[in-house]
Amino acid sequence: MFDLIIRQARTIDEEVFDIGVQDGKITALAPTLKEQAKQEMTLAEGEFLSAGWIDDHVHCFEEMTLYYDYPDEIGVKRGVTTVIDAGTTGAENIHRFYDLAKEAKTNVFALVNISKWGIVEQDELADLSKVKKELVKEALQKFPDFIVGIKARMSKTVIGENGITPLKLAKAIQAENQPLPLMVHIGSAPPNLAEILAELEAGDVVTHCFNGKANGILDQTNQTIKPYVFAAYEKGLVFDIGHGTDSFNFDVAETAFANQLKASSISTDIYIRNRTNGPVFDLATTMEKLAVVGYDWREIIEKVTSAPAKQFHLQNKGEIALGYDADFTIFRFEEGEKELTDSNGNRRITTQQIVPQKAVIGGELFDTEY
Repeated sequence: MFDLIIRQARTIDEEVFDIGVQDGKITALAPTLKEQAKQEMTLAEGEFLSAGWIDDHVHCFEEMTLYYDYPDEIGVKRGVTTVIDAGTTGAENIHRFYDLAKEAKTNVFALVNISKWGIVEQDELADLSKVKKELVKEALQKFPDFIVGIKARMSKTVIGENGITPLKLAKAIQAENQPLPLMVHIGSAPPNLAEILAELEAGDVVTHCFNGKANGILDQTNQTIKPYVFAAYEKGLVFDIGHGTDSFNFDVAETAFANQLKASSISTDIYIRNRTNGPVFDLATTMEKLAVVGYDWREIIEKVTSAPAKQFHLQNKGEIALGYDADFTIFRFEEGEKELTDSNGNRRITTQQIVPQKAVIGGELFDTEY
């Protein structure tokens, strides 16, 4: 007997099948399962199921003051089964975050900030004495199943007078702890975007890829992509949305789309203020914004499931396959106009909203707040 059977699970590709779950894992996939389960549910007409949504850039260590939130408020309640905190904590305080994260229903992972206290202050990389590679290594060894990468924020409010040096330190830490994903925040210069991208390699994640700043990916005409940005993209750098309060611009995203440069993953950079006051609100709203830009829903779903799972080496997540974790998001599309606002006040209207109905995490079923 299964712990859970989800019947008539329909994907966005219109495949329909039953899913058997045992001990938190997918143990059966078939057109129809004849067995019984302790708990069964059948998708309603108009509902779809995908692998559980993953938001790979959030801030959810609740004891911080600058950027913080609560994992389940941005996770399971919004149909998101897994979140990755993007460097809120460093090696000196990630242990406390780990203790709190274990209490959440949502799967929580973390990128450790190369600055030892994380984002306690806005300029965490202005003092390079806070970057201790041995402390990062110790944290990685202590929490190997929790820390899935490192984070360096490379913009002028963060680095002070240190230029590209913090990124060079991050790359040195990464080199000593392979395979270790690195996420790099880009924003206002210094350092110049060209300097940042020159330091990065295939697989490194560039977040805030469609920000509307002068140090962004568009040239001075705002009509084409800077050549070195395309070169980095073609080299295999991962371009991540990281919407945030000040880091997603419709015009930039649309110009990139027109020039065949698409984001690899869709994330929110959500924390309590941009969740409650906007413009972020939740992952579903960010997904709708990419649909308005021109992405189709199949690729949008891929960019919040298998893509981030691959980027951050999340074993057994991001796909509906035997042996994978039983994490699913059940959602529906609703017709009707909704105004969407980017980080710079630009507005677009969507006529199709994606509304998560339920989340399944490790085989446990939860209703969303919708």
